[in-house]
Amino acid sequence: MARIIDVRRDPDEAIAAALDVLGRRLPVAIPTETVYGLAADATEAEAVARIYEVKGRPRFNPLIAHVADLAMAEQHAVFDPLSRQLAERFWPGPLTLVLPLAQTSTIHPLATAGLDTVAMRMPDGFSRRVIAALGRPLSAPSANTSGRISPTSAAHVDADLGSRIALILDAGPCVVGLESTIVKVEDGRIRLLRPGGLDATEIEAVTGMAVERPETAGAAIVAPGMLASHYAPDAPVRLEASHVEPGEALIRFGPEPIAGEEHAHAVFNLSPGGNLREAAASLFDVMKQADATGARRIAFGPIPRHGLGEAIHDRIERAAAPRP
Repeated sequence: MARIIDVRRDPDEAIAAALDVLGRRLPVAIPTETVYGLAADATEAEAVARIYEVKGRPRFNPLIAHVADLAMAEQHAVFDPLSRQLAERFWPGPLTLVLPLAQTSTIHPLATAGLDTVAMRMPDGFSRRVIAALGRPLSAPSANTSGRISPTSAAHVDADLGSRIALILDAGPCVVGLESTIVKVEDGRIRLLRPGGLDATEIEAVTGMAVERPETAGAAIVAPGMLASHYAPDAPVRLEASHVEPGEALIRFGPEPIAGEEHAHAVFNLSPGGNLREAAASLFDVMKQADATGARRIAFGPIPRHGLGEAIHDRIERAAAPRP
């Protein structure tokens, strides 16, 4: 079973333990502001392979390289002026940039799925201290079985992967609660590859440019989170529910009730006050709670699509997609 260390009580012990496990080419569950990540040295083939093994992740699905600072990022990626502007404004934070690999990069091809680009971000919080202490980027996809609901607490990680990993660093619940927003700059345009914890309108406000949302159906996998079926609970998922059917657990948003919810197997509310940021932070935890009730299906009531609602819809639509 995994050892769990509370980083708020003894950060030095946590870093030392993490470096010991990482040095043995084993993955460590680390806290970030988005979700908990399953981290391993991005430059070591054996270490990266163990991430795929623990998660059961398809190896054509690339991993995000997490860096401690811009200097580390520049050792491994080539920044165009627009990407640099985004990094300087939004790092550390929930933004991932897909960038050309630098010739000097030692990130292993297994971490990039053999692509000539790398998905990269600078996380906020304790994980940066671990990366800085290691001195190399960490590949760190969400610390859960591939395709399942992402973890936003150490307890989530322990329940899913605790028997398969050696160490979990606990920093409490994630502040953002959704994976990072992923963008790629191409020909001077900004393409949104995955909506996430950074509202795309904030990018537009800083750059004065529209963030393009290209058709992703059938698109090549160049960044995490692009698989059609992802973030899935055990129970099937029904979206835009205007009523509750027998045996369903209901997840709704805002103060307005939904027809038949008094007969629901269970009822959860992402944000009784209708706050999308609160809803985003609680989404994965509430999905796990609803799934644990044993309901035959999970029904989501209507949720606005503006702002962070775009990222919420991305996650629940992938959760509802046909399972492979």
